[in-house]
Amino acid sequence: MKNILSKALIFIIAAGVLLTGCSKKADDKILKVGVTPVPHSDLLKFVEPKLKEKGIKLEIVEFNDYVTPNKALVEGNIDANLFQHEPFLNNFNAQNNTNLVALGRVNLNPMGLYSHKIKNLKDIKKGSTLALPNDPINEARALLFLEINGLLKVKEGVGLKADIKDVVENPYEFKFKPVEAAQLPRVLDDVDLDVITGNYALGAGISPVKEALVLEDARSMFPNVLVTRPELKDDERIKALLSALQSKEMADYMKEKYNGAVVPGFEVK
Repeated sequence: MKNILSKALIFIIAAGVLLTGCSKKADDKILKVGVTPVPHSDLLKFVEPKLKEKGIKLEIVEFNDYVTPNKALVEGNIDANLFQHEPFLNNFNAQNNTNLVALGRVNLNPMGLYSHKIKNLKDIKKGSTLALPNDPINEARALLFLEINGLLKVKEGVGLKADIKDVVENPYEFKFKPVEAAQLPRVLDDVDLDVITGNYALGAGISPVKEALVLEDARSMFPNVLVTRPELKDDERIKALLSALQSKEMADYMKEKYNGAVVPGFEVK
């Protein structure tokens, strides 16, 4: 009887080890990627069939802010993320003593200047309230964008460290209103002018191409990048994802679906 029980116990343990091994192999083929919903979730859904052909199951995890996706990646809750440009990533690493790595450029969501009160830049009035992102890098990005379009000037040399205190010429006497980036579309009716990043404009049903007074140039230095932890940078699953995201098919998809509201951030081959 003891012999029978011993054999049964050995069988159960062996089966458990086998199942654990199978489960681990299955988990190895799952790739969890964090995104902000529009357009990044759409981009991942487009490449999902191509990854499935390679035996990779893509799990898309959506976030509604610019902070949580990097924290989730650092903590190991996801394997990669797609929502941020490289200057934002560099600032996050510096502020949090982390070492997340950018693997490649994917898409640019052009920042735009919007208004429900005027239809043309020439109609801007002195004393207008102007909302812009309140996170350090995108605030600087917005100010440089406004400077390029002749609406103000920032202190020379500050670059991506610029904030509203660095505005040295303000001919329109703008009253600046820094707002959390995801909330910018919601304040559009409450301000005269609103600088909104492309992903949040699209997510709010705003057409950047049709509704922006002016859009960021497609040659901007702010394309969004695929990001992961250092130990995963050579992971075959993530390499396959980046290859799919930087394909000609992806470039064609962006052009057809977004008509200039989202453009490739990579060189189309």
